[in-house]
Amino acid sequence: MASGKSLQVEVVSHEGRLWHGAAASVQFPTVDGSLGVLPGRQPLLAQLSEGTVTVSRADEVVSFQVTGGFASVDSDFVTVVADHATVAEQ
Repeated sequence: MASGKSLQVEVVSHEGRLWHGAAASVQFPTVDGSLGVLPGRQPLLAQLSEGTVTVSRADEVVSFQVTGGFASVDSDFVTVVADHATVAEQ
């Protein structure tokens, strides 16, 4: 996060909130391919496909296996709402 900016990220599913916090970047699978998000990204709404959501922080990487749902990006706030999600093994 050399620029000093960060993303606020929240990962939720039907079971509840799995994770939230600041991140340098987020990558998630969409029906059109994988999408990476950095601070300053234009707003978007994307439909998730099955795959791995990766949240990169300065000191760690957190991953989640997701199936379906959507991801929203607005004003450096990323919300991943998955139909089903679990924390991926590291």
